[in-house]
Amino acid sequence: MARQPTLFNMTDADPREPLGEVEYMVLGCGSIGWNVIEELSGETRSILVVDKDDKRVKDLLELNYEAVTGDIRDPSLFDRLRTPKVVFVLSNEKDANLAAVQAIKARYPETEVIARALDPLSQSALEAAGAEFVIYPQDVVARAAVHQIRRLHVTRLAQRLFRLLESWEGILGIVTHSNPDPDAISSAMALAAIARSATDHRLQTRILYDGNIGHQENRAFVNLLDIRMERLTPQVLAECRYLALVDSSAPGVNNAIPPGTPVQIIIDHHRHEDEAVPTAEFVDIRPTMGATASILTQYLQDLDVSVDKKVATGLLYGIRADTRDFRRNVTPQDLNNVAFLLPLGDNELLDRIMSPSLSRETLDILGQAIQNREIRSGYLFSNVGYIMNRDALPQAADYLINLEGVNTALIYGISDTGIILTARSRDVRIDLGTVLSEAFGEIGDAGGHPNMAAAVIPLSYFTMVKDKEQLLSLVIEPILKRFETIVGLDKKEGRNEL
Repeated sequence: MARQPTLFNMTDADPREPLGEVEYMVLGCGSIGWNVIEELSGETRSILVVDKDDKRVKDLLELNYEAVTGDIRDPSLFDRLRTPKVVFVLSNEKDANLAAVQAIKARYPETEVIARALDPLSQSALEAAGAEFVIYPQDVVARAAVHQIRRLHVTRLAQRLFRLLESWEGILGIVTHSNPDPDAISSAMALAAIARSATDHRLQTRILYDGNIGHQENRAFVNLLDIRMERLTPQVLAECRYLALVDSSAPGVNNAIPPGTPVQIIIDHHRHEDEAVPTAEFVDIRPTMGATASILTQYLQDLDVSVDKKVATGLLYGIRADTRDFRRNVTPQDLNNVAFLLPLGDNELLDRIMSPSLSRETLDILGQAIQNREIRSGYLFSNVGYIMNRDALPQAADYLINLEGVNTALIYGISDTGIILTARSRDVRIDLGTVLSEAFGEIGDAGGHPNMAAAVIPLSYFTMVKDKEQLLSLVIEPILKRFETIVGLDKKEGRNEL
């Protein structure tokens, strides 16, 4: 039976009676306060409401809420109220809210307080008074609106991709960047899965790459997941009616597709340095995401595409690898996508991928990088000479960036076709992707992220030179000078070798 409403005023309470506790106290019952009360009432009735408006209090009592009339500016108000575990201070008066927070924290220091700010300036005052969380409603509404419109935009992108794939028949070539990593490969796997779902296998997909899969973890990734990948050749390219680029922003940008070749789909998370915006029927380039695999994972969720264990494991590892175990460029959305993939993946298989044997060449290059290191003002440079496996360079850079006194590591070597540079940095003052693009973009292919980047400078006419290491020693100084000038490294400074 519902209790009869009775109006409770401050004079009704006997100060000699034990007042007990209440789970939630809401000070101020305007539109925000009322919505908070309704939300809380779904889990408990242990709610005490305080408002200065007698009529509002009567209305609350008629709805079987416990309510009292009182002025939250008055510290003595709390002498006759039950001890709250959590207090919401939500009146529409700035000074009243501040006074209430101060009084509550003085009387109940362990009580958690959520307070409403009426303007940005009062936000810091409420925090200084001890409020654990301060809400500025205009901020909350703005963030919610922006989040919703972004979410809607992403959902519509996924639907547009699905409709595009649905209308195709023939062969779709999904091209990864040169020397593909788990992010690129798993993104290609996911796009192939979406294409199968959209066309019921009417559209065939082929995952294409050039370069090498040299990193031992990347080889283990491809082998253990049994991923079928093909070499990108002119003949294979001609057989594809449609082309998609994943983890690469344009034809000829870190891939073997001739510049100017029409492509229909571009999905990437790298910043595009050129002024020209990549053109394709479908373009989704989001530098704010930690991995291209994360973008594809969002598509799978929005389109409700069935995700098999191999694809889920691949995407999970792709996100982990490109964010370096969620320590670099990771966003809340990346973590949400990982949470979606975790129950769908194969953890045992993931452990096997992440624990491959170290190749002899990788070990040799790591040894060369350590032996030939040179450090100046926190910048480490190391020449590893001639290399066949370019994927060993980032492993060496990842290792040497942890050396004490080093904030940026640049490891370089030479292959049959080009000079290869890989950089890592912990210096927040520089953006490595921008630095390498500015230093080497005009003479080669360069770019990356703020704390990791790479560049390839073609040898052009010098590919026929037999002694590649001697060639490297002859040309490397002016090449490195470009980098040193941009980061402001004084070359005349004394060198300190470790």
